Amino acid sequence: MSTVWSWILLFIVILLVANVILSGFVVFFERRNPASTWAWLLVLLFIPIFGFFAYMVFGRNSKREKMFREKEKYDQEVYYKYLFQDVHSAEEITEQKAFIENKGKLSHAEYVTDLAHLHLNSGNWITFNNKIEYFNNGKDKFEALVQDIRNAKEYIHLEYYIWRGDRLGSRLLDELTKKAAEGIEVRILYDGIGNSRLPKNFFDQFHAAGGYTAAFLPRFVVRLNYRNHRKLAIIDGKIGYIGGFNVGDEYLGIVNRYGPWRDTHLRFQGDAVDQMQMRFIMDWNFTAKFGLIHLGEKYFPKKEQQIKGVRTQIVSSGPDTQWKNIRNGYFKMINEAESNVFLTTPYFVPDDGIFEALRVAALSGLDVRIIIPGNPDHFFVYWASMSYLGELLEAGVRVYQYEKGFIHAKVLTIDGTVASVGSANMDIRSFELNFEVNAVIYNQKITEQMEEIFINDLKSCREITRETYEARGLVTRFKEQCSRLLSPLL
Repeated sequence: MSTVWSWILLFIVILLVANVILSGFVVFFERRNPASTWAWLLVLLFIPIFGFFAYMVFGRNSKREKMFREKEKYDQEVYYKYLFQDVHSAEEITEQKAFIENKGKLSHAEYVTDLAHLHLNSGNWITFNNKIEYFNNGKDKFEALVQDIRNAKEYIHLEYYIWRGDRLGSRLLDELTKKAAEGIEVRILYDGIGNSRLPKNFFDQFHAAGGYTAAFLPRFVVRLNYRNHRKLAIIDGKIGYIGGFNVGDEYLGIVNRYGPWRDTHLRFQGDAVDQMQMRFIMDWNFTAKFGLIHLGEKYFPKKEQQIKGVRTQIVSSGPDTQWKNIRNGYFKMINEAESNVFLTTPYFVPDDGIFEALRVAALSGLDVRIIIPGNPDHFFVYWASMSYLGELLEAGVRVYQYEKGFIHAKVLTIDGTVASVGSANMDIRSFELNFEVNAVIYNQKITEQMEEIFINDLKSCREITRETYEARGLVTRFKEQCSRLLSPLL
């Protein structure tokens, strides 16, 4: 027995020594922001053994992962070679160069062009001709998607963080299986952890019909933190979907736990579909072990009918991009707003820069309003979110809790001029760890329509005033402050 205890003691000592070494590594070698560094040091020093394993699973710096550096290099090579040389006309390339050289203008607001430059310099092409339809509920979105699937003639590419094995997930898979049996190329890319509970035989009939699936970073402990949170659907290179809906019954609003589900998704026709297609191809070829996609005209067909109008950038970010593209876009939008900032997000855990930008905007007299859920699905994140609100309320930001079910939309609009819609939440996880994709829309009419939807959502909200916020109990404040300390890890 004494020998067993000796081995246990030795194991604990080794873990403690490793913990100290790891703490030093976090401080001196990991390129982290100070808030994240201090949060991990607290975990490592005060919960030594648990903290060690938590860091190995959740704390590793994605930018140091070789596979992501290689993916970034591959993405850049493919993106620039194909899109700049083989897809776009000389006229379109000239338009892009005009913006690079600061000769192009997108609207009367100078900052709009600056925002486009920011994303263009991060490798996100500006598309000038698009038609957009938007959905605020799952029923309409999935009915439209099913109809587009049924009409597909060449291929269907789907990329979702979550794909449930419930009624909606099974119905959608049945439709895709029929198309695969017809000889249509059908590919489903899903996140390995987000779908870890799917039955092992869920895709069997789909595979038998000729469909392809790939799981993004499935069930590797050291990669738990890096999730593919993107939501894309591309049909025949002519229609593309992007936004916040995953595939599952809760997104139809028929799960009692959440009630009515409020989200935002966009259906594109036009040039932006090429950008969604390229994003899918780069993610698929990184993930899939077979059935790689070889670029060609099949996947980037010439548009039969030229669409004139909405200007858009499809912006990606994650461990596979050099910059925090979506986060930087949010920051730029808030800083440059001249009249109003309307934000809807299910998770609000901003970094210091975004937090200060919101405060300064409100202190400058702008109309800054935020909608967050009143019925949270992750209480730890909810408590962290609540901890930020006091200082924002003092600065004049108005905050609302949505109470008509669960709100999952990720939408930021400014000045009735620019809107950002996609998969990225206003939180550190979306900024630094998740693979995300948003559509940034430079169109007054569409942005104003989204602002009208925001104002209408306020009717289903309860405003958090300074008085109600200060009336919180001690236990609630304690939970919020503990969650706030660890918010850089969320």
